[in-house]
Amino acid sequence: MSDNTRETEIVTPAADAAPAATVVVDGLAPATTTEGIVPDVRDVPAALDQDAPAAPARRGLRAMLPRRSGKLTAGIVLVVGILLFTFVAPFFTQDPRSTANARFLPPSAEHLLGTNHIGNDIFAQVAYGGQGSLMVGLIAGAIALVLSIVFGIVAGYRGRFTDEALSLVTNIMLVIPGLPLIIVISAYLQTRSLVIVAVILGLTAWPGAAIVLRMQAKSLRARDYVSAARVAGEKTPRIILVEIFPNLLPLLTAQFLGAVLLAILAEAGLSFLGLGPSGSITWGTILNQASANNALSLGMWWWFVPPGLLIALFGCGLALINFSLDEIINPRLRLGPAAVKSVRKARKAGLAVDADPDGAGSGADGNDPDGTDTDADDAKETVGA
Repeated sequence: MSDNTRETEIVTPAADAAPAATVVVDGLAPATTTEGIVPDVRDVPAALDQDAPAAPARRGLRAMLPRRSGKLTAGIVLVVGILLFTFVAPFFTQDPRSTANARFLPPSAEHLLGTNHIGNDIFAQVAYGGQGSLMVGLIAGAIALVLSIVFGIVAGYRGRFTDEALSLVTNIMLVIPGLPLIIVISAYLQTRSLVIVAVILGLTAWPGAAIVLRMQAKSLRARDYVSAARVAGEKTPRIILVEIFPNLLPLLTAQFLGAVLLAILAEAGLSFLGLGPSGSITWGTILNQASANNALSLGMWWWFVPPGLLIALFGCGLALINFSLDEIINPRLRLGPAAVKSVRKARKAGLAVDADPDGAGSGADGNDPDGTDTDADDAKETVGA
């Protein structure tokens, strides 16, 4: 008897779960809901998926490049523009060390930014000084990048004693305050060239990046393709360079740009305090001369505004490029805007269906054309079963 009853028993299937893309986000209430054993979700018209073109997949090297955006374009324009000014303008100016001009001249056609306290052309010094600041930034950024790779990627992949030893050095350098250490070292040296200042800045700028790279390397070490390379007998240097290093290129690029920016700002700060490169022309040394000769009280804005403005614009450009690289490193930043945009399009399409005068098809409220709420009926039958 029970077998016959079991054979004739009718089981109503449960309501289908809504796709994840239709879940309400962005803090806005949905236009309609579907009640049942599944959470309340948004009913998205099927025509939306048919009309929306699929975005082409980015593969290979293109997948590691930032997508074109407003901040990336603005950052590249700022950085390239300042680089062109720094390396092209010196060919059309006089010697930045020439003292043949009169002192404290205001801006004119002959001297676009006037002259300083010893007759140097300020425009020539600003154009030429950018090369020194960029040289310090690039050297310091390269040193910081190499040290962060050694103390980060190598320590994270090797593990055990190597990881403990390298992490100990990293933690010691991390707790030492960088700016006081730089000031003490710079004050101790009698002669400070651009290279020496860059080396000092590079040796104190790597611990933070090394910790991030160490955590990423420990995560990549557990991946299947890295394990397969170890089983195949690949040596450690090749695994690091071929299997791990390419996956960290966006992060390494972002860290290099950040190190260059911090080095340029640190050099400007040291030069402003009188601890910058000796006998060299940089944007920081120009600010130091303007401060020492009371350019602000004399109203000589053309002496300190241009170098300070170039430092700010160049730093802004590098920061904008760095933000674009963050979209590759952080999947939430890369996929979040597209997901929110698709949900907003779904809401607009749902509102358009609500305004359909014919009432044909399934409306945004989930009802059939004959006015019966099939979703609610199915949910009731499911709960009853």
